[in-house]
Amino acid sequence: MATFLYRLGRLAFRRRRIVVMLWVAVLAAIGIGAMSAPGTSSGALSVPGTQSQRAIDLLRKEFPQASADGATARVVFEAPSGQTLTSAANKAEVESLVAQLEKSPQVSGVSDPFASGLVSRSGTIAYAQVSYKVAQSDISGAAHTVQTEVVAQGEKAGLKVSLGGNAVKDKAASKAAELIGVGVAAIVLVITFGSLIAAGLPLLTAILGVAAAILSVTLATHFFDLASSATTLALMLGLAVAIDYALFIVSRYRNEIRDGHEPEEACGRALGTAGSAVVFAGLTVIVALSGLSVIGIGMLTAMGLASAFAVAVAVVIALTLLPALLGFAGTRIMQGRLLTRRMKALERGEGESMGVRWARFVTRNPVKVLAVSVAGLALLAIPTMSLKMALNDDSGKPPGTTQRIAYDTLSEGFGPGFNGPLTVVVDARDSDSPKAAAQDAYTMLGKLDDVAAVRPPSFNQAGDVALLGAVPKSAPTSEATKDLVDEIRDHGATLHQDTGADLMVTGLTAVNIDVSTKLSDALIPYLAIVVGLALILLLLVFRSIVIPLKAALGFLLSVVSTLGVLVAVFQWGWLKGLFGVDQTGPIVSLLPIVLIGVVFGLAMDYEVFLVSRMREEYVHGAEPTQAVVEGFRHSGRVVTAAAVIMVSVFSGFLLDSEMLIKSIGLGLAAAVFIDAFVVRMTIVPALMALLGHRSWTLPKWLDRILPNVDVEGEKLRHALEAEQTVSAPEPVLAGVAAGVHAGSDGRSAPHAFSDLHASGVTDAPAPAPQTPGKARRLSRFKQRLARGGDATVPADTTESEAPVRRKLLKNPMRRR
Repeated sequence: MATFLYRLGRLAFRRRRIVVMLWVAVLAAIGIGAMSAPGTSSGALSVPGTQSQRAIDLLRKEFPQASADGATARVVFEAPSGQTLTSAANKAEVESLVAQLEKSPQVSGVSDPFASGLVSRSGTIAYAQVSYKVAQSDISGAAHTVQTEVVAQGEKAGLKVSLGGNAVKDKAASKAAELIGVGVAAIVLVITFGSLIAAGLPLLTAILGVAAAILSVTLATHFFDLASSATTLALMLGLAVAIDYALFIVSRYRNEIRDGHEPEEACGRALGTAGSAVVFAGLTVIVALSGLSVIGIGMLTAMGLASAFAVAVAVVIALTLLPALLGFAGTRIMQGRLLTRRMKALERGEGESMGVRWARFVTRNPVKVLAVSVAGLALLAIPTMSLKMALNDDSGKPPGTTQRIAYDTLSEGFGPGFNGPLTVVVDARDSDSPKAAAQDAYTMLGKLDDVAAVRPPSFNQAGDVALLGAVPKSAPTSEATKDLVDEIRDHGATLHQDTGADLMVTGLTAVNIDVSTKLSDALIPYLAIVVGLALILLLLVFRSIVIPLKAALGFLLSVVSTLGVLVAVFQWGWLKGLFGVDQTGPIVSLLPIVLIGVVFGLAMDYEVFLVSRMREEYVHGAEPTQAVVEGFRHSGRVVTAAAVIMVSVFSGFLLDSEMLIKSIGLGLAAAVFIDAFVVRMTIVPALMALLGHRSWTLPKWLDRILPNVDVEGEKLRHALEAEQTVSAPEPVLAGVAAGVHAGSDGRSAPHAFSDLHASGVTDAPAPAPQTPGKARRLSRFKQRLARGGDATVPADTTESEAPVRRKLLKNPMRRR
């Protein structure tokens, strides 16, 4: 892989204009296609195999007029202060608005509040239930316009009108989160590199990558129904990882330039080393996110695949467009006009960076550091034991929105259960007396303690399937409502024994409960799959038993600690004002699963980028503790910058009004902070210092079986060293010029660079004049050669050596 990426980096560097034009053409094509796309939906849930979904499928067949899977809206009316809705004027106005709703496009039916008894006892609050023929994602703009007109006309008449339900369109999300994330990333990059050019390249490639990914996801809505949360997560992750991947490659490119390599060669080497790590890190994120599709929930599948695609685009951009842009930047990327005095001293090799000092502190006190870190994470994880999960509803909408006002008004007038009515289906096709079975179900529902109201059964045309309604006394997301659904289903078993009829509970509340249950059941198996994947991948990369185990345990610590933070803030209400949480409640069911997939990928990113450099130093002969310190010397600053950027990008989504997005932003920000700074940069070096050489051991039989993925570019390094050996100049005799000499055929042979002079000989002619830039590069080469370092042959080698280079790069193991 490293050799392929080396050639790809050099090719993109040389053909930079073609590469940039191709990317511009791709973006233009995707943008044109996305312009006519229907766009994302708000994400209707479908859970095949659950009781609620089976009931929906039956209702769709037996009660097509009910539009069981269609969108619904609740139009809530509230009388002016001191008046009632039953007064002649107010009643006439409400009936007029209901009639207007009945004429709305795509509406299958509207319940009249006065005819259906949907007026509160005080007479001040009433609501109309609006059912649509189409799903939530297919509600037309004309239907939304009628909703808006009804609200405006009702308020003009003095009524307070609010809308709830999944058929109501949400307000457009603010872009402040993305802007804040990009702004903080720009500041961090400038501080890290001290150069506007070096800081601008990761930002530019990240913006282009995110644009390509989001436009592609929008284009995909021509063929798939994708939830808006899928686009948000793809944007969030794509922006973060794209900046990080470009950051690592640009940092390695600058290091190669400092080592005296020509820009094209430096680009190839940067892609062959850091690019290999980027590919592996990206693959781990892609696999973890794609794995969300195995859970079987459409909304979760869309979120996982859209985010995985955004990460894949970030990897491709980093491997193709970024080298092309480096070709335009050249050596100007080294101009550090914004460097502080300390940064300039570090550039000259004077003093030690904070990362090196931290690594020395950790490796000198591994037991104390390890104990404090693990104890701190254990304390953070304690709230996880109180984790409760549920899907969000209108109660989680921001205060002041029409959905939240409708929810609160209904709760005030009728009780919180009216926001989540249950639909009960009695399938009596195998019963001897369908009407008796339905009546038994109706009687049973009326006797339950937590049922506020029951709607009598209505039958299909064949008279063998009955539809009933039950309104809970408790809120839709409460444990009491969940217990009520379980109780009704338990009574269904008794009903089947007595009458032969099947009883099923569905409706939005029941669907949400089934989804939450399915996600809870999938949490542990998915976690086991992800941890197992981590063990296998890291075993391949680091060829060690201890490091994969350590990384997997660290990942588990990060996950449970992050869940503890979420429970403390969103469920217990600690610091809720600081994070803009206006109402506590269960954690959104989707969040833990999404968190596991994303944190796994990001944790493996930092593990690869940090530990791979430690392994590189260890393989080259450094002692275990020294290898840890050297790994921090070369990668600590970049990993820190990457983590700060990710935390900033994710934290920006705390400004979003949606509770789901807010919780995802806090969860990912906390996870990255904990995993990067506590686990990877504290616990990992402490453990490696304690274990010493045992950290890098691998049984010989396993070493022979495992393929060598060469993430560190070891084969590439050997190939380039072998190339240097082949292209090294022949010794020059004393007194013979180091320039052009005559060949045996009387013609001039190509000159070979030599900085060697025989002892006592002073009349050797000087080398040919060099350009200032090349002279500086050759001077650095001479200095490194004199120090015995890993010198690199200057770029002015003979053309006859090009075939040798091509052969070596095609088969880097030829000389081994």
